Amino acid sequence: MGNRQEVQQGENSLQEEIRELLIPEDKNQADEEDGYGAKDQSHKSSTAEHEWMVYLSTFVAVCGSYAFGTCAGYSSPTQSAITDDLDLSLAEYSLFGSILTFGAMIGAITSGPIADFIGRKWAMRVSSGFCVAGWLAIYFAEGALVLVIGRLATGYGMGVFSYVVPVFIAEISPKNLRGALTTLNQLMITAGVSVSYIIGTVLTWRVLALIGLIPCAILLLGLFLIPESPRWLAKIGHQKDFEAALQRLRGKDADISEEAAEIQVYIETLQRLPKAKLLDLFQRRYLRSVFIGVGLMVCQQLGGINGICFYVASIFDAAGFPSSTGTIIYACIQVHEIAVDASPILAVTGILVYIGSFSVGMGAVPWVIMSEIFPINVKGVGGSLATLVNWFIAWLVSYTFNYLMTWSSCGTFILYGAINILAILFIVIVVPETKGRSLEQIQAAINV
Repeated sequence: MGNRQEVQQGENSLQEEIRELLIPEDKNQADEEDGYGAKDQSHKSSTAEHEWMVYLSTFVAVCGSYAFGTCAGYSSPTQSAITDDLDLSLAEYSLFGSILTFGAMIGAITSGPIADFIGRKWAMRVSSGFCVAGWLAIYFAEGALVLVIGRLATGYGMGVFSYVVPVFIAEISPKNLRGALTTLNQLMITAGVSVSYIIGTVLTWRVLALIGLIPCAILLLGLFLIPESPRWLAKIGHQKDFEAALQRLRGKDADISEEAAEIQVYIETLQRLPKAKLLDLFQRRYLRSVFIGVGLMVCQQLGGINGICFYVASIFDAAGFPSSTGTIIYACIQVHEIAVDASPILAVTGILVYIGSFSVGMGAVPWVIMSEIFPINVKGVGGSLATLVNWFIAWLVSYTFNYLMTWSSCGTFILYGAINILAILFIVIVVPETKGRSLEQIQAAINV
């Protein structure tokens, strides 16, 4: 018992050391810091012209987000063609559509450990490999079995992408750009979904599967041009590679000394703690991070997005609106937030406003927050848990949506509306503001 208390006291002491090192003493000090976690003078030597590598790295990473979107958007425009060409029953096609979420759940479980063990870049390579294999299986499929296996593989790739892309972007970005760059993850997902919806109406389902290979190919080639996450390199003890990667990201003339020192001190302090396991997330010092991360994922999915996304055509039909026209408008509004005042049908207007609002709000922000709040020693297991919960709730909503609509279409949307009101309260009361703070400062402040 005495030894256990000593260990706990030692860990508490380390946590206090982290907070003292990383949390600014006052707001003025925090405001003086620039996007690289250093004082204002270092900002002068690291201007926007030196940030091109951050932008290039982000572009390469969000090709994975686009690949995610193509996987999610594939089944909606191809249902009738695949069913007719392969003579599938409704049950077989339903399995094909829904097994994507099971693959994503498996990907979510393994994404954190994979990203921690082989690095963020190799995790994206693994995810791309599964997507490529899945798309090829779908393209060559002559029956339900190969089709389902291919869909499962693309789902696994989605699950890994959903975790590793926002984490990689958060870890390479200076804090003044981190929020904006991380939200590109959701934008590219919706772009992938939307493009699949639109071009799926004019291309055959096999050609559409080949189109899904394009973002994967760009990602795989682009990964040779960008550095690994400096924070991951610091975590595994590759000091020279860590400094070289950080220098590439900040520019050859940038002064990285303060940011590198802050990251290094934080990593070294955390590594003196025991290696994290899943159950360690439920220790007192990590509970707030877990509560915020998992809570945001629950709020995001229980708001009804996947029920609407998967069954949007039937909703438009029920509202008396042409489903083909409605689906194209739906696809466009995800990316461009097109005004829908001209639509005479209140139900359709409500759905389009909901989709537009989701795309710029709850669709993107929970992934940004999730990538920021977990300390790097538990980021793998913490991110995996949050992503797994996200995909499980996504399956639950998509599975129950038709049953709820059969019960009461009005009651279904009232229920989703009430959940979104609760989500607002959760965000106001529990979720901290992370803008303008380094990852180390955010995590030290949360995990008290």
